[in-house]
Amino acid sequence: MGILSKKITVLAGDGIGPEVCREAIKVLDAVAERFGHAFDYDHQLMGACAIDATGNPLPEATLQACFRADAVLLGAIGDPKYDHNPAAPVRPEQGLLRLRKALGLFANIRPVTAYDVLLAHSPLRPERIQGTDLLIFRELTGGIYFGEKGRTDDGAAYDHCTYSQAEIERIAHLAFQSAATRRRQLTLVDKANVLETSRLWREVVQQLAPAYPTVQVDYLFVDNAAMQVILNPRQFDVILTENMFGDIISDEASVIAGSLGLLPSASVGSTVALFEPIHGSYPQAAGKGIANPIAAILSVALMLEHFGLLEEAEAVKAAVQQALTQGVLTPELNADQPSGTAQVGSYIAAQVAAHDESPLYLENIGVGLSTII
Repeated sequence: MGILSKKITVLAGDGIGPEVCREAIKVLDAVAERFGHAFDYDHQLMGACAIDATGNPLPEATLQACFRADAVLLGAIGDPKYDHNPAAPVRPEQGLLRLRKALGLFANIRPVTAYDVLLAHSPLRPERIQGTDLLIFRELTGGIYFGEKGRTDDGAAYDHCTYSQAEIERIAHLAFQSAATRRRQLTLVDKANVLETSRLWREVVQQLAPAYPTVQVDYLFVDNAAMQVILNPRQFDVILTENMFGDIISDEASVIAGSLGLLPSASVGSTVALFEPIHGSYPQAAGKGIANPIAAILSVALMLEHFGLLEEAEAVKAAVQQALTQGVLTPELNADQPSGTAQVGSYIAAQVAAHDESPLYLENIGVGLSTII
């Protein structure tokens, strides 16, 4: 693919969000330098920082900037002063839910990979997780999170879960298409033995399956699926599921990688796509230079794939693999010789930029790591 110019709206957000976004942008700039592309960044407020500044977790200026962009890079949102106050009238998460709905981001895609050099960091036994490479498609704009909710006069509470056939079809097509390019296996996770919405999910997937004859489809109830993800995650290729089940299963699967700081995500839909690490804002680590930027950097790789820049995305993933192999990692993954957030980002960016340099040059990057900022 030729040279591209893309406009990226950056929502650094709260806590460690600005720190990991800074390193992701550093890597994007290295990609631009190496391949001749141009990335223009538009920084906007969202989350607790936006509430503090404007009273709104998603200001109208931020939303309009997202509509104008080719992609959105999100760091993290959330702050203890809102998280610990259930009576707070405005919450950072409201901004994210509104953004997903406004942009039509109906599919959240989360890859989960077990890296050989980090198997010991997972709480699961290495022989159970080695070789895991799965992709979770979570429906993102329907279901119980967006259904009618409230309290009755007698003090009961309710949350309605609703799905239409069209909502299920559009994400199911994406999951089938992805499975067809991978190991050709799709697992629908539902609760069809109890829930009417799950029965509709199963009906729709069964109707679509003949259009993808190379893809084998199987079905698991969510409670069994939650167990199987731990017992034998290698059995999964592509997992398709609804909003709340996907929220739970994807967070559960994150322990396979050994750190939330390694897992990226993409949210795609009818307009602009959004890319973000799956970790939270981790306010306790903010400003300490210990946050792992790799999930944000791998989210940038997903962004590049979305742009059709497959060689560029592979260059980023190869640079991340080099950082993992060489132990250029933040404290939670390398307690003996930890690197700071900026050091990890600079190392990966240097690997991307130095693709055609001599092995001695690349070795010197590691030797001089302590001076890279």
